[in-house]
Amino acid sequence: MNDTAALTRWNAELRAKSPLEIVRWAVAQAGGRAIVSTNFRPYEAAILHVATQVQSDIPVLWVDHGYNRPATYRHAEALRTSLGLNLKPFLPRLTPAHRDAVHGPIPTTEDEAGLKKFSALMKLEPFQRGMRELAPTVWLTALRQVQNPNRAGLDIVSLDENFGALKVSPFFYATDADLEAYLAQHGLPNEWDYFDPAKADEKRECGLHAAWGKQAVNA
Repeated sequence: MNDTAALTRWNAELRAKSPLEIVRWAVAQAGGRAIVSTNFRPYEAAILHVATQVQSDIPVLWVDHGYNRPATYRHAEALRTSLGLNLKPFLPRLTPAHRDAVHGPIPTTEDEAGLKKFSALMKLEPFQRGMRELAPTVWLTALRQVQNPNRAGLDIVSLDENFGALKVSPFFYATDADLEAYLAQHGLPNEWDYFDPAKADEKRECGLHAAWGKQAVNA
């Protein structure tokens, strides 16, 4: 069976499954090499909770670019403690202070080239380093169809061209209301004071899930 046929079949089979069932399926495919990524944005307690329910020690890849707000760092530490996260932080090679001194303020949405350069330096490079070190066969993500137009063309399971892993998004078809209910059901916190400077706008891609991200670091 070719990759396209397998993906079509898997997505059809998983469409009616719960996030927990999807994660169980994904971890079973991984041969002990599943990871989950996070940036601790709103609702991401859900993917971290469901992933650790299936594999308590699953590596949690977090690119800490250094520009998170204090509430996001507090949220990360609270979840690390409450869920027992096996957190694997990867940091840029430059500190935020160093980058800002050399390159100036974080680019705005009017400077698309500048934003891509910022993302490559502070987010994509450490993420690629993390993926090389952890070498997952299955990558669990919090991607959802409603997040932006690029993601609407994906599905629960896809082959990631940037990192060569099977990308699985258990909450892909979940709405905000679905996630609110999940957090309430499991007594999980949320965090709204979140901002990703590599995106600057929720409808943009930072490059992790877009084709341009693979080449950006070496550009």
